This record gives sequence, structure tokens and C-alpha cells, in this order.
Amino acid sequence: MPDKILEIYKQNKLLTIGIEEEYQLCNPETGDLVNIVDKMMDAADSDLRKQFSYELLLSVLEVRTGINQSVEEAVSAIAEMRRKSAALASEFNIVLGLSGAHPFADWRDQKFVGTDDYQWVKNQLQYLARRNITFSLHVHIGVDDPNKAVRVNNSLRRWIAPLMAISANSPFFDGVRTGMMSTRTVQFGTFPRTGIPPHLNGFEEYQTLVNKYIESGSITKARQIWWKVRPHLTFGTVEFRMFDVHGSLKRTGAFIALAQALVGQIIEDFDCGKLEQPVYDTYLLDGYWKARRFGLDCDIICPFDGVVRSMRKEVKKMLNFVKQFAEKKGTGVWLKEIEDILENGNGAEQMLDLAEELGDDLVALQKSMISSVEYELEEELV
Repeated sequence: MPDKILEIYKQNKLLTIGIEEEYQLCNPETGDLVNIVDKMMDAADSDLRKQFSYELLLSVLEVRTGINQSVEEAVSAIAEMRRKSAALASEFNIVLGLSGAHPFADWRDQKFVGTDDYQWVKNQLQYLARRNITFSLHVHIGVDDPNKAVRVNNSLRRWIAPLMAISANSPFFDGVRTGMMSTRTVQFGTFPRTGIPPHLNGFEEYQTLVNKYIESGSITKARQIWWKVRPHLTFGTVEFRMFDVHGSLKRTGAFIALAQALVGQIIEDFDCGKLEQPVYDTYLLDGYWKARRFGLDCDIICPFDGVVRSMRKEVKKMLNFVKQFAEKKGTGVWLKEIEDILENGNGAEQMLDLAEELGDDLVALQKSMISSVEYELEEELV
């Protein structure tokens, strides 16, 4: 068994937080996307450039924070990155948009990033890659051991559907009301290796899987496995990849706090001798679809106990699971926003309501979404 993959798992500190956000680069007059990220990269100073990353298309800017010790620190870091990104974008008369998918941009107008990695993706996926006009929030939670990271990943599969349901924020795509709550995950889901990860018996099995993919030419590196949750080898984290990006910092902070609490509670359960429980993959897949299609307004089959519950009850069950850990960690205040989502709707529902008020004028909708991006978090929220 080759050990090269094992050697590159970074020994990260437990429960640290790293964040990546993907921003739409928009014309302020039309709201449409602009293929300009390469010029922004060239204009960024060396320090800022280290926190910028290309995504697949030239109309997307990805930013990443450093390693943060708390939810508050992570949200502050993201707010700072939004401000810096917006300031740089303004030099090119560009504004930032933050939602899971652009509501009307034409995929034919999008251009690919020229790096070797993304040219490889382009050549592999062709039409599917060009249509991927989507934008996500990735939350990394530090795990200090590769086998532990795999075990945490196994347990997190159970919560993928409710996590997607609360964070769905992309009901429009290609100029139409899609009927999906998270068009982003449907669109990106046409890529291979993007769905629910398999249950793995340990890091050695994950290592074998990665090496076989590389050997067969399916991937060139581990990060081209794009599961909704995955062990991230070079960061030493478990990465949550199901969240649509949001303009609201309060909601972003809620998703970050929930991700950390889930990892923390799962690890505590393991340390107390509570072993992983098997889940039904068929039920996982059904819930995964329903979360993308219906968001919170559906019933799903719990993949753990087989009981049919409303998605809202599954979300509440998830909150109850992490409640004790979040209170101990001092992050419970952030999770109140999840209760607000249950009462007042996720981002997709609110966007649909706004679109109806605007007579389905998607340009007006996009401009409203751009103007609602938050760059500061009010102190009273925390």
C-alpha cells in the first residue's frame, strides 16, 4: 500500500476553522457576470493575492481565510475579505454578488481560467464545466488525525440533507425559475465525485481510493474528489461543501458554528465510546435530492432510524444533537439563526418571495441581491 497520501495529511489542530467563499464578479449596471478575475489577480498586492484563488471561470473570485480559532474570528475574517475584495473590484467598476447561482448569466459567455488544473477540468467535463455558474461556501473544521477525519466524515453523511435544506440559496438559473431550492448543487452535481461520500472503514481505504483514481486517470490530485463532505488532506480538515454562499454574515456565521459543533459533538461521542452507527445509503440519496428540490418543505426518511419526518424536524434534531457542545463552546447564540430559517425560510424561499414582488424581473432581483451583501457584522448579533 503506497503511503504518499497519508504523509500529506496535515496535522491540524482540532476544531480550528477555515473558510472559502466564491463571489460573482458583476457589472453594477446590468448585474451580469464579467470575465475579469485574472485582471483582479494581477492588481492585488502580494499579501491579498495569497488569500485569493481562481475558480473554474473567469467571472468567479474565490477567497480564503487563514486558520481561525473561533466562529467570531472566522466571521470577522470573512467580512474583511469581502471588504478587500469589493475595494479591489471597484477599481475595475465591478461589484460582488453572493448567492448560490447567478440567476440569468449566459453560460456561453463564460471563459475558463487558464491554469493547468482548471484546463484539466475543462477538458474532462466540457459542456458541464462551462455551465457551472455556481458559488459556494466551504467550511473547513480542523481534525488532528486522518483516521479520525474519515470517521467524522462517515457520521456527517447523516446530516447532509438538513444542512443543504437550511442553506439552499439558488432557485434561479439560466434566466428561469428552476423549481429547485439549490440549483447550485443540482448543476454542480452533474460533475463526477460530487455527491454523498461512501462510508469508509479508515484512512487506509481512503488512501487506496485516491490512489486508484489517480492511477486510472480519473483525477490528478485528491482535491478533485468533490463530495459534499470530505477529508481535506493538505489542510488537515473535514470540509463541508454543501452550503450555497450567502450575502448575510449572520447566516454564514450560523453555518460555520453548526459545522464546528457537528464535528465537535461527533468526536466527543467517539471519545465516549459511542461507535458509528450504520446509515441507509438509499435514504441518504433520497434526502439529498429532496433537500435540493424542496428545501425545508418536504418529508424525508431518516437514514439512521428509518423514521419519516419533516425536514424541519430533522433540522431540529440536528440542533438538539449539537446543543450541548455549542453551549459549552459558547457558540449557541449563532445557532439561533437556524431557528430563524425554520420560521422565516431559507435564502431560496426569501429570494422567490422577492422575485414575486419584483414581477420576476431577474435583473432587479440580482441588483437587490448585490445591494444586500453584508460587509460588516453588527455587534448585537453576537
